[in-house]
Amino acid sequence: MSKILELLCIEYENVYGLKMKKNYSIPKIYHGGEDYDLAKRWYVYYSYRHPETGKLVRQAPIFANFNRLHKSKRERLKNFNILRESLESLLKDGYSPYETKPIENEFSANSALDFALELKEKSVSRSTYKGYYNRVQVFKKYLKGKGLDNGNIKSIGKKIVTEFLNNILKNSSASNRNNYRQDLSAVFSVLVENDYIEYNFIEKIKKLTSKPTRNKTYSLDKVDEIYKELETSDPLLLLFIKFVSYNFLRPVEVVRLKVKDINLKEGTLTVRAKNKQHKTKIIPEILTKELNKLDLKNPEHYLFTPEGVGKWEREESGKRSYFGNRFNKVKKKLDIGSGYTVYSFRHTFITKLYRELRKQHSKSETENKLMLITGHSTLVALQKYLRDIDAELPEDFSDLL
Repeated sequence: MSKILELLCIEYENVYGLKMKKNYSIPKIYHGGEDYDLAKRWYVYYSYRHPETGKLVRQAPIFANFNRLHKSKRERLKNFNILRESLESLLKDGYSPYETKPIENEFSANSALDFALELKEKSVSRSTYKGYYNRVQVFKKYLKGKGLDNGNIKSIGKKIVTEFLNNILKNSSASNRNNYRQDLSAVFSVLVENDYIEYNFIEKIKKLTSKPTRNKTYSLDKVDEIYKELETSDPLLLLFIKFVSYNFLRPVEVVRLKVKDINLKEGTLTVRAKNKQHKTKIIPEILTKELNKLDLKNPEHYLFTPEGVGKWEREESGKRSYFGNRFNKVKKKLDIGSGYTVYSFRHTFITKLYRELRKQHSKSETENKLMLITGHSTLVALQKYLRDIDAELPEDFSDLL
């Protein structure tokens, strides 16, 4: 070899030798040894050349939850082989574990869902947020079981959510499944608004037909029996029920009432409805007499607590359940069947009022007057409610048969 050729070869090796070497080792699978021990943790391992030292450095092993998800040798090996091949493909395409530049719009399912919940917490009521939070946690647990919790949120598609909802349906009811669909859709809408995902595919998942449990309407004789019992056994619960009966409030609206919401001088009360709007309602004289007996000095005290007017640090749903359970004791004592609740008093007295008004007014006039009293936001909503509780029944049609 001539002197100049020898020098060129040496220089070429010095300059380009490092570049001729691969930047990574071929990924391999550790499978617990020669016996493929399933009791050990399997993983994919590889080395990558450090950009500063030029030496191959062993990288963190990749487990991908496969040890927990796959208990047979065949399934575990199959999935780890797919993982190994995917990693090798990435390395060939130039992937580097030392690359610090973030991948654009790469958000894990967990972090994206947590982000959406944080925003929801600022825009909805505490009880609504609690529903969102609890259902999202169940969904996250499902994703974790599938090994998808740390994957890109964009990889969560309609098929995965549909399978999750089917699982909920199998273990509960169509109504519960629909509630999960509704809450997840609300959360995914936040992700769309913030460019985490392109569109909310959950809106395309159909709502199932369900049979909601309807609170029954009491007979007036049964109302008299319950009132008579509570006059001696539980006057506080009786007053609570009277707010539902005479002011047509929902039980959760009653537990929200504070002393400052009561204006005895003008005979009105202010109630916060489920849509967060404040509504002013007339206090019928039959209730004004009861309120005059109470200690209404502290404006921040709640009107109803386990002991009467006072402080009560508890979530609204818990407060509502407390009075519901308190009423259940009376139901048991009076042998009142299922389907009758505190809410049933609202249905009962709206029905009574509607029928009294119908004796003097046309159907449309009655509905217009009733709408002012019940607080329904639209006539359509009131009409649907009246149909649901069978407020108007036909006259006897025997002569037509």
